[in-house]
Amino acid sequence: MKVVLDTNVLVSALWTPNGNASLLLSLVIAGELQLCYDYRILEEYRDVLGRPKFHFSPSLVRTLLDHLVKSGFSVIAPPLPDAVTGDPDDLPFFEVAKAADAVLVTGNLRHFPDDPAVMSPADFCGRYLGRRGDGIS
Repeated sequence: MKVVLDTNVLVSALWTPNGNASLLLSLVIAGELQLCYDYRILEEYRDVLGRPKFHFSPSLVRTLLDHLVKSGFSVIAPPLPDAVTGDPDDLPFFEVAKAADAVLVTGNLRHFPDDPAVMSPADFCGRYLGRRGDGIS
């Protein structure tokens, strides 16, 4: 199954090792879910995960992103000028998900159009993995 992980899901996965976001990242790393991305998403991952406020090890971030690039699926997504997102930085995630026919997993549902292929980590885990949890974790 193809997924696009919003940056907040990666942050949550690294912060909360036993949460739903961490489970999703583990499944991506194990190759059970295929991460879809484009250069804009990778740049945001690099920028956000590298911020000093998160205190993530630079080598951990580099290793994680290298693995995601090597095991994931790079997508050239056409622009969706009619897609309305709460934050313009979220548009690439929605465009890539639509272009790849992937599920977009985010902790900020209100930032995206109401679409059945956009869901929280808890909803994704409940629907596809038979695991239910609260919040983003």
